[in-house]
Amino acid sequence: MSLGTEETKAIDIVKRALDLGINYLDTADLYDFGQNEELVGRALKGERDKVVLATKAGNKWTQGKKDWEWDPSKQHIQSAVKDSLRRLQTDYIDLYQLHGGTIDDPTEETIEAFEELKKEGYIREYGISSIRPNVIKQFVEKSSIVSVMMQYSLLDTRPEEWLDYLHENNVSVIARGPLAKGLLSDNGLSKLQDKFNGKDFLDYSHEELENLLPNLMNVTGEKPLQTTAFHYCLAHPAVASVIPGASSNEQLEANVDAIKKNALSKEEYVTLKEIVKQSYYDSHRD
Repeated sequence: MSLGTEETKAIDIVKRALDLGINYLDTADLYDFGQNEELVGRALKGERDKVVLATKAGNKWTQGKKDWEWDPSKQHIQSAVKDSLRRLQTDYIDLYQLHGGTIDDPTEETIEAFEELKKEGYIREYGISSIRPNVIKQFVEKSSIVSVMMQYSLLDTRPEEWLDYLHENNVSVIARGPLAKGLLSDNGLSKLQDKFNGKDFLDYSHEELENLLPNLMNVTGEKPLQTTAFHYCLAHPAVASVIPGASSNEQLEANVDAIKKNALSKEEYVTLKEIVKQSYYDSHRD
């Protein structure tokens, strides 16, 4: 979603990602109202078989309108997939995800839509993108989802209470936002001053972050903070992938370089868990 809409630049970033060994791309029909899917589709022309391609559905918009509406109906999902396939220039989607969800949705109907699409060969697997515990549990219990996308990082540990449960049920986690809007990169302190400018981030006050970020760097010595951030998320076996965004080749290359460095030792992981807050989802639990 961070590619932007300048075609040459966006396609170049995707192609560079493929050159660097990236094999999982995740988009959504809502990103730039379909334009993101179109750019990914053009970038993958002739190279579709090199990647696991994921997209999402559930948000419906009308051409010319600024706002979108939530629609998890079978009719919409089975119509939306065909639009995504056309924009992505492919005849199948590896992972099709419900882009949100509430406990009041017609879940059985939604599941039926995904199961039929899987049977018909339009999609290989399906999952959900949600941070709501009650929605996640409902899909784990009633469907054959293979993944849950959740915002997860050293500064947002809310998913951790669910990782064992998901792993036991053979459901993988896709960790989005692993760099916490850049705070967990090597220039995180400058981002804190410039971008956040005195603001808090989730459970952390601005002052707490000023103290915590240097401490996180100290735990792993010479490792870049990005490396620590990525490998912290990947340490639990439930987590299949971390997906940082990239709006430039420089960002992309820094992320790839960071992920290739050594994983955390057990001692480093334990220490990190001790110095970050254990957060929980307060709502959407029943």
